[in-house]
Amino acid sequence: MKLSGRYVAVTTTVAAMAMSLAACGGSASGGASSDGTVTLHVQAWKGGGAEPANVAEINKAFEKTHPKIKIDFEYTTADPTYTQKLQPALLGGKAGDVIMVDTDKMKKWGASGYLADLSGESWASNIAPDAKPFTQSDGKTLAMPMELIGIGLYANMDLLKKAGITEVPADWPTFLTDLGKLKKAGIDPIALPDKSGWTGSSTFQAAGSTLVYQKNKQWDGDFLAGKTSFDPDWKASLEQLKTLEDKGYVNWKNELGVDEWAQGPQDFSAGKSAFWYQGAWQVSNIKKAGFPVSFAPWPGGAAGTKPNGMLFSGTMWAVNSQSQQGAAAREYVKFWSQSENLSKYLAAENAESPFTGGLTPEGTETTAFTTAFRDGRYRILPSDSWYASAAENATGSKIQAYLLGKASAAQTLKDIQTAASAK
Repeated sequence: MKLSGRYVAVTTTVAAMAMSLAACGGSASGGASSDGTVTLHVQAWKGGGAEPANVAEINKAFEKTHPKIKIDFEYTTADPTYTQKLQPALLGGKAGDVIMVDTDKMKKWGASGYLADLSGESWASNIAPDAKPFTQSDGKTLAMPMELIGIGLYANMDLLKKAGITEVPADWPTFLTDLGKLKKAGIDPIALPDKSGWTGSSTFQAAGSTLVYQKNKQWDGDFLAGKTSFDPDWKASLEQLKTLEDKGYVNWKNELGVDEWAQGPQDFSAGKSAFWYQGAWQVSNIKKAGFPVSFAPWPGGAAGTKPNGMLFSGTMWAVNSQSQQGAAAREYVKFWSQSENLSKYLAAENAESPFTGGLTPEGTETTAFTTAFRDGRYRILPSDSWYASAAENATGSKIQAYLLGKASAAQTLKDIQTAASAK
């Protein structure tokens, strides 16, 4: 799933570009200046704050190769703030020319007619087949995928070494053994903060990425067709979470009081646990803690098996259908699609390329996960179908109840299936 490394030359002259863009008229972001320079308003929840993600560097490179287009970049913190800001702006015709979306936003805003059809763009045919569904609605490509980003297991290799462990476990029996060694050595084995319900839902999905999908790669399609169900297919994945507490490695009541997004990263960076579960977007920050870290797929399979990595179709660029700078907006998105530019973002995010032949940067911290990706051992969360945001949130809530002993495994799986089946 890699994009070709070719460089796409800028074939139009500056004068021709200026004429083309000027013909598009003005925009809310200022339109074209007297010398033909166009200002392009770009809005995103990456590229500022704690997640610079090399966006500024890529924007600077774009302006250098497109001297008649200036980028007015606006960073807004992630949801709910981002959606709360963009929704009324789109409704009022005042949103950016290029806006960052995910699959859920793409579908909602696309259905409302806010996003331009990008199906005819040169990069659209290069999207990897299993990434393409996340960019489309009603058969139209409405967004350019920026990444497939992993979610998995972090390991503090210094703490593992103190317990005599030399590598991150790859299967469930070895994982349990290693957790036991860590506990015996007086080290907190694993942190799974779950205040919002995200970690429980996500680790459940990560376990299933190996236990369910190695048996049936087409499970999503079969489920949507009514050919399969969560019980019994996902029972072992759910029970792994309870096993961690039964063996004394996790106290779920305590974990449900710890925030996944603020306290969780701080605690792991402070060396408070040997293992931790989160997304690859945290690797760059965790590296600053100073200890060797490894990011790997959740080791959920039987003894001797290799795990599947779990990926999420993350950020994407979309063009505002109301933009009066459509040509410049499409040129900007095209620039990002080119491997030499997108790879800078992927390196910062520690993510995989969503394009056939695309360049996925290497990193010592993510070797185990990237190897699984290159080997084809991965599954992409079906956020475009049964695991959309509402079902994800419901799953997290149901699993929290299960982990607190308020619901049986059978009832929990039944409830998850109901949430996943809701339209």
